[in-house]
Amino acid sequence: MKQTSSTRAVWTAVSAAVLCLAAPLTVSPTASASAEAPSLNWTRCEGSGLHPRQQCASVEVPMDYADPDGRKIDVVVSRIPGEKPSARRGALLLIPGGPGGSSLNDPSGKGQKLPQEVRDSYDLIGFAPRGLAPSTSVSCGLEHGDLALSKLRPWPAADGSVTGNMTTARRVADACARNGGELIRHISTVDEARDIDRIRAALGEGRLSAWGVSYGTYVGAVYSQLFPQRTDRVVLDSNDDPDPVRVSRAWVAAYETGVEDTFPEFARWASAPGNPDRVAATAAEVRPLFLRLAARLDRAPIPWPGANPEELNGNVLRQAMLDSFYTPSRFPALAKLMLAARNGTVPPAPAAQPDAVLQNVTAVSAATICNDVAWPRSAAAYSGGVAESRRKHPLTAGMPRNAMVCAAWPYPPEQAPVRITSSGPSGILLVQNAHDVATPLSGARKLREAFGARAVMVTVDSTGHGSYLANGNACGDRTVSRFLATGERPDRDIHCPKGPSRRGSYV
Repeated sequence: MKQTSSTRAVWTAVSAAVLCLAAPLTVSPTASASAEAPSLNWTRCEGSGLHPRQQCASVEVPMDYADPDGRKIDVVVSRIPGEKPSARRGALLLIPGGPGGSSLNDPSGKGQKLPQEVRDSYDLIGFAPRGLAPSTSVSCGLEHGDLALSKLRPWPAADGSVTGNMTTARRVADACARNGGELIRHISTVDEARDIDRIRAALGEGRLSAWGVSYGTYVGAVYSQLFPQRTDRVVLDSNDDPDPVRVSRAWVAAYETGVEDTFPEFARWASAPGNPDRVAATAAEVRPLFLRLAARLDRAPIPWPGANPEELNGNVLRQAMLDSFYTPSRFPALAKLMLAARNGTVPPAPAAQPDAVLQNVTAVSAATICNDVAWPRSAAAYSGGVAESRRKHPLTAGMPRNAMVCAAWPYPPEQAPVRITSSGPSGILLVQNAHDVATPLSGARKLREAFGARAVMVTVDSTGHGSYLANGNACGDRTVSRFLATGERPDRDIHCPKGPSRRGSYV
């Protein structure tokens, strides 16, 4: 679930479970808001490459909202003020993906891609969610090997066994309980939504507009459900299934669909004449080639010094497939790896973030997905689903239904997941690519259905994770920009075809 795509690659670590949902959680609009007046001390942001007008500040929030007068933590926020005070409408919060992503630098980054009329109208606001540095941070102190993407994702053994995954889950959960402190028990989507309302209040805004991406769509949906009268114009981009029973387990399960939706796009590219990284003569040959390579690497991994793990095995190749499918610009990396593996060699080891960063992000991710919903505790609860998934979706080899750290998480969820409903203002616009490995169209349709008349959805015929201002699709970009700038929204769902089309067809 998927925010940069690399962030999504680490932080969605989930599988399958059963939960009897309690009554939907509701919060009064002012329940988590402090004084409705500006209370921030803006200073220069740390870091390089930032817009000269970007400023940073800290918002103090309760660590535990059940004990609002207890220990406080800091959530760091950033701001670039609107460029035309006479046209100012309010604040546009950039909600990051993950869990474990930050939007602190986004006002200087993707915020500057917004059209001028949007930048004129809004202060652009980013933040580092609770637990994520430079906000009050957490770490699980994991072993280096447990930070590997192919370990954080629940890839089963080559024979489909989940025994090793259960062992990893217990080891990682024990480390988080031992090293994560009290804060790790209070990192969840609902906590983030309540923090957002504290940010809104500290900004002195009666209502908040938002642009949430990937996991940020779920955060935005939960905020819109808990604080409907505090929302203004909300754009949700690359949308997570809001299933109130499975929550993040449904997101990783969706990789079965996302990979199947995206692989044909990769196969066409990887078999195109003239492609210097061409792996096969026809698109039909690419899938069996990939499956043969993965199976061969399961049996005989290739040493890969400097990588984590230090071998190219079948699951590392499968993980590389997921990573590359986040954007077509990464297709060459997968093709090069396949070509090297076919020749019994490896490319240079991929660059990785420092372990300290991965420790922090992984801790926030694990805490969020495990505190949001309860998971099954036994291997038997996963093995059947993994076996079925391997039969039906061999590309993902059972990973989407396997056990993760939450199978051994020591803390029960403190509240039931929020059920997204059609109750509230009709000010939500969903935008979604047709081919998205991390948040497939099928899940986006479930969020659209849950919102009912509150939302309209724009489906863009593009490939990759991230739609608005990411694909050069004039129809999709124009529709979202017009909504943010003027509030004008299509009166029903639309479909935007490939290319620089300026009009969408109604569906």
